[in-house]
Amino acid sequence: MGSAFVEALRARGADVVVYNRTEAKARALERFGARAVGDPREAARGASRLHIMISDDAAVDALLESLDGAIPSDAIVIDHSTVAPGPTTARFARMQSRGIAFLHAPVFMSPGGVRESTGVMLVSGPQSVYENVRAELAAMASDVWYLGETQDKAATIKLFGNSMLVFMSAALADGLTMANAAGVTPEEALTLFEHFALQGALEFRGKRMARRDFAPMFELTMARKDVRLMLETAQSAGATLHVLPHIAARMDELIARGFGAEDLSVLGADIVATNALA
Repeated sequence: MGSAFVEALRARGADVVVYNRTEAKARALERFGARAVGDPREAARGASRLHIMISDDAAVDALLESLDGAIPSDAIVIDHSTVAPGPTTARFARMQSRGIAFLHAPVFMSPGGVRESTGVMLVSGPQSVYENVRAELAAMASDVWYLGETQDKAATIKLFGNSMLVFMSAALADGLTMANAAGVTPEEALTLFEHFALQGALEFRGKRMARRDFAPMFELTMARKDVRLMLETAQSAGATLHVLPHIAARMDELIARGFGAEDLSVLGADIVATNALA
């Protein structure tokens, strides 16, 4: 992803100095006209913007510590890494104490999307800092979503989005395994989405769950019956499902607590209740 950002910046004519902890990866970007260096402090020298795209909180913090005292006073540091909310808030505080302008701007973009400047960039941080780089960020993504000055909001929403990608992938794996066990190929099963669009259902159920509206449309007991059928279909062919058994156990727990006649959205009852109490 970071390499794709370098390619895209160079394609737009930006002067780019690139540092990577694996020097060969930085050198590989010289073919696009970037200047590779082996020291992050050298990369920061004279920079107006420092874009960070690395693996996790520990890596981001280590990099920023190695840059202590080397970041130009008028530069803006923009961290595009997917990191946790708590460490992000602490990072903002450290940068503020050192007089460094800082934004957190994780992305929902593929490397190809980065090269084509298509996809979503979330941004949290001081609005005055954001306004200083609004145009530059707008050139990097087709949808730049400024979330305001709550420092960890972009981090939280990025993790929420990635959780949806993880669950979607796990659900597809179980669903396609079940269909294949019943003699329907994965390719044929996927044609369902040419007729049944899940986006509307996702938004509809999400909004009902958020407002704790569990009035039955698809009763939990009926949904549990369908999950039983899915499990039995897979088991009849010796196939193993990895996610649905856990969902079935959660359904059984809620039914035992008296929620069987509520809507399937009641799966989120405890999570939403905890948030409301907080």
